[in-house]
Amino acid sequence: MKLQIFQIDSFTGQLFSGNPAAVVALTQWLTDEQMLNIAAENNLSNTAFFIPSQTGFHIRWFTPGFEADLCGHATLAAAYVIFKIQNYDSDQIRFVSRSGELIVTLCDDWFTLNLPADHYRIVVAPPALVESFKDTAVREVYRGKSDYMIVLGSEQELITLDYDIIALSTIPARGIIVTAAGNDTDFVSRYFAPQSGIDEDQVTGCTHTTLVPYWAEKLSKTVSTARQLSRRGGTLRCELIGDRVCVSGQARLYMRGEISVD
Repeated sequence: MKLQIFQIDSFTGQLFSGNPAAVVALTQWLTDEQMLNIAAENNLSNTAFFIPSQTGFHIRWFTPGFEADLCGHATLAAAYVIFKIQNYDSDQIRFVSRSGELIVTLCDDWFTLNLPADHYRIVVAPPALVESFKDTAVREVYRGKSDYMIVLGSEQELITLDYDIIALSTIPARGIIVTAAGNDTDFVSRYFAPQSGIDEDQVTGCTHTTLVPYWAEKLSKTVSTARQLSRRGGTLRCELIGDRVCVSGQARLYMRGEISVD
């Protein structure tokens, strides 16, 4: 069986930046084992698989090790394939997923993901988190549905952050968001998820379901700009609308090809 596969750089306007994701376009589901094997072979943080439905598309995401509940940059990558390569005749896509309905709209080469806002609370940092950032002046620590989030005092502290990735890997969470107010954007962030097989993610759409509500409250504004300060880096436009978060980014096609699956 031959399948089309694409690699898309998400949350960026230029190649070799943003967060790369693989996308496999299907007409019917493969087995879970097949999709997991394809994701492992791709060896990217996430591979998105989608099939058409009566109202839009169904989407699933696989890391090299497991099926994910939600992945923002791979959803944006799948939307790029549907809009730009399959020439979808609409400016809006509805995805059905394990995290409910996800809507992606396209306007002037910006893809906007409509995602459920995270619910977070302030917590006492677990010992492993303190150990991971022991020389860092942490202002606040929060716990969302899947991640811890720590707040620093400045963008420069985030850029020069010193951390212990081994200690981070022992924290019982999907990953750790670290954030601060930005210099040229409203806020900046980094995301560490060794528990999920990713020491530091490049640009993470789903973490902004926590970041956007937090910074909307802190900055008293519902529309914001953000940048993830990973090695590749990426820029996002964000908006909080009730209990939903809209995260917008650009994308670029890096590769298209064909894979063989037994």
